[in-house]
Amino acid sequence: MTTRAGFVALIGEPNAGKSTLLNRMVGAKVSIVTHKVQTTRARIRGVAIEGDAQIVFVDTPGLFKPRRRLDRAMVAAAWGGAADADVVVLMIEAHRGVTEGVEKILEGLTDIGKGRTVALAINKIDRVEAPVLLALTEKLNAAFDFAQTFMISAEKGYGVDDLRKWLAGELPEGPWLYPEDQIADLPMRMIAAEMTREKLTLRLHQELPYQLTVETENWEERPDGTARIDQIVYVSRDGHKGIVLGNKGETIKAVSKAAREELEEFLGRRVHLFLQVKVRTNWLDEAERYSEMGLDFKDGN
Repeated sequence: MTTRAGFVALIGEPNAGKSTLLNRMVGAKVSIVTHKVQTTRARIRGVAIEGDAQIVFVDTPGLFKPRRRLDRAMVAAAWGGAADADVVVLMIEAHRGVTEGVEKILEGLTDIGKGRTVALAINKIDRVEAPVLLALTEKLNAAFDFAQTFMISAEKGYGVDDLRKWLAGELPEGPWLYPEDQIADLPMRMIAAEMTREKLTLRLHQELPYQLTVETENWEERPDGTARIDQIVYVSRDGHKGIVLGNKGETIKAVSKAAREELEEFLGRRVHLFLQVKVRTNWLDEAERYSEMGLDFKDGN
């Protein structure tokens, strides 16, 4: 039996649906999905099996105009993920069309796309009429020589199976890169931290979307089969701590409960989750925080 294996990078603007597509392809939640832009910080790899092929997805941070050190590190991680992949999939939102950000990405693809298979996935196709889709497809294929174009809805699953089958056939022949039952190469500690950060992001809305990070400080496997997980939520100001805690601790309790329930479902066993909120004024400038997020601190220069 001939097996195939390789890396597929999903790139696009923030909120294009890359995390949703990754989670649907893999069949499990490995990348956090929120309605906020720029929620994927690290290059999360999800592993999907399609026939005799193992597809390793690199879910890159959204490509946008960087303003801060963290932004620059995220953008560098995104292009790094694309440059290292066997196949690149550019995701575009159908209803937004060719934005200034998409034009910039197309320019970048011209640099890294030489000799590499690049596919186009137009997402959220249920939001526009067929003539609009056709015109958008023609415009994008005139701007870049895509190997294939797919019309999909990552959220509803339309066209996702066709894309996965095509990707499997494009990967190089070779042995599988991960054990069959492994769906992500992120340490469980980081996946757990991402789940808690997602709940915080959803709960806090506009109040402090990117001024916090979550780290799993301790993970203890207990004799009764449960796990005790201790996490720290780092915020950059005293005022932010109060927002995260909420009135009489209501916010942090609700976040902890939601994160614990999702972790229990993911792990298939009981979890005891303990959250602490700490102020670290300069966490956005600390190399250690970037390492925890799977980013390169130097890329933020």
